[in-house]
Amino acid sequence: MRTLQVGCEIVYDVAYETPAVFLVQPSLVDGATLLTEAWQTTPVLKQHSFLDIYGNRCERMTLPVGECTVRFDATVVVPDGPEAVDLDAREVSIEDIPDEALIYTLPSRYVLPDLLGNKAWELFGSTAPGYRRVQAICDYVNGHLRFAYGTSRPTTTALDVYEAGVGVCRDFTHLGITFCRALNIPARYVFGYLPDIDQLNAVPSPPMDFAAWMEVFLDGSWWTFDPRNNATRKGRVVIGRGRDAGDVAMVTTFGGPALRRMDVIAEQIKDGGQP
Repeated sequence: MRTLQVGCEIVYDVAYETPAVFLVQPSLVDGATLLTEAWQTTPVLKQHSFLDIYGNRCERMTLPVGECTVRFDATVVVPDGPEAVDLDAREVSIEDIPDEALIYTLPSRYVLPDLLGNKAWELFGSTAPGYRRVQAICDYVNGHLRFAYGTSRPTTTALDVYEAGVGVCRDFTHLGITFCRALNIPARYVFGYLPDIDQLNAVPSPPMDFAAWMEVFLDGSWWTFDPRNNATRKGRVVIGRGRDAGDVAMVTTFGGPALRRMDVIAEQIKDGGQP
């Protein structure tokens, strides 16, 4: 098992009182075991917790006028191994897809299988159905897109990023999900923390950040795929799931506070309690 420290600190300049919803807490229904968690706000704010329609843990508060800092910290234990792989996992016929998974075959705000359907069948229609076809989608997306911060906007869709050839992790995920749904394979968006555990990188890792990947329904189970990193990884901590990034925004504000700074923590705690 691995013990991780995860969390974030977000600082706003707020021109007028702004209600907000934060989605940064680890899920309690996945492989991670939550040991501790704590909120800290400056100034002290009244908070309210709830579960959204997807079962994600959300926190409501109203940001006051002036500078406002919201910090969340958690300690979690995760399995030591990477996510499961089964190259022989089969696709599920449409009539056998569970009722609750059907929504993940349809278009949504950023995922557009209706507009990229012909391209999906052109690229992957002849690939053997199942896990290997989904992996082929990830291979294609990873090779087709170039990763670069600041290259997409809040309105960027899977079609936009396909045509631009560049994006961030949410864009890689949206395009992968789009191709899956176009082939009638249920796929959902996942948002969480992804620490750099046992990654033998030749270059320094980028600053810690939130991460996006996807889960695909095959052979009666949901399987993890990551078009951005295109590799099995250790230490994923799920925060939320939904149709696309619009369902699991880290912060939803009912107004326009100016973001001054955001720092994300996602790292292993070594023996002795230090990251």
